[in-house]
Amino acid sequence: MKFGTKTIHAGQQADPTTGAVMTPIYQTSTYKQASPGDFKGYEYSRTGNPTRNALEQNLAALENGKFGLCFGSGLAAIDSIIKLLKPGDEVISTNDLYGGTYRIFNNIFEPFGIKFHFVGMDDSEKIESLINKNTKMLWAETPTNPMLNIIDIEKLGHISKKHNLTFVVDNTFATPFLQRPLDMGADIIMHSLTKYMGGHSDVVMGAAICKDEKLAERLFAIQNSCGAVPGPQDSFLVLRGIKTLHLRMQRHCENGKVIANFLKTHPKVGDVYWPGLEDHPNHDIAKKQMDDFGGMVSFNLKGNKLEDAIKLVSTTHYFTLAESLGGVESLIGHPASMTHAAIPKEVREKTGVVDTLIRLSVGVEDIEDLVNDLKMALDSL
Repeated sequence: MKFGTKTIHAGQQADPTTGAVMTPIYQTSTYKQASPGDFKGYEYSRTGNPTRNALEQNLAALENGKFGLCFGSGLAAIDSIIKLLKPGDEVISTNDLYGGTYRIFNNIFEPFGIKFHFVGMDDSEKIESLINKNTKMLWAETPTNPMLNIIDIEKLGHISKKHNLTFVVDNTFATPFLQRPLDMGADIIMHSLTKYMGGHSDVVMGAAICKDEKLAERLFAIQNSCGAVPGPQDSFLVLRGIKTLHLRMQRHCENGKVIANFLKTHPKVGDVYWPGLEDHPNHDIAKKQMDDFGGMVSFNLKGNKLEDAIKLVSTTHYFTLAESLGGVESLIGHPASMTHAAIPKEVREKTGVVDTLIRLSVGVEDIEDLVNDLKMALDSL
């Protein structure tokens, strides 16, 4: 089954009772049992719900995995994955990552005795120098948020296997339409389904996907025991969104390319970060492991004036100033004060998240309108 067909059919069947083509919303908390322990596959909706399970099967198929688990948010998925560890364990993570991930690592799990190392993951020697008997996990985003750095998944896969580490890839920015990290050596894929997978800015949800049955059993035990599961209505919405994932991502990539090239030529723009640009760091790795380069674009303004950045993000019309990304509508954000405000200034600036950095989630609108919108805002500075 090809990818576009998977988005529509994987894990989906007509409802056996009514023949409904769309997976029904099983809005129920519990299920009738014929006798104690004798039930039709479902007993309580925290443990399992038919709508959620249809989504979990679909996600597993899209990532070429075997097991999918859905959670109430992307951070709930991260929370459950880190709960695979115990006090004294260590994690090596990329140093350029979503602010919420940094916050949960440092503010929630470090006090419980889990140690995190944040490094540039293009330096394999640095990674290996940090590995010791307590190291249990590698955590990567690629492309990273918000600098769009590219990490060589296959190389990290080799390192993780060599040292018997659990290798996790946050695949939110790329989605399985652009890259499938399980095929390149990752053990767990994590998603904020809120973003491109749902695609319509109307749901908050996360997911974890893996191939290994024992790993899946451990994650399911955490999911069921801790209970951070999504409801059937949200599961239905993400299933609906995924049916057009391949079509939306094509347009996101096309529009992202035009926007990145426009920004490269504007006199008030400094550095532009988009993996498809030939001068982008690790562009060759992106070409190797991605099928296209996505709709996320970041850039700096010349002059290093915070007031210019604030004016710009407050002036655009079609690019809406808002948190999040990956919806059909274009969004603009100021990472230093929004998505990455949880990271101390001296830490985030080392990775490039300076006060004049702007992050764009390029939507699927007509590209001429998007270019003109940015041109107007930039020319007003």
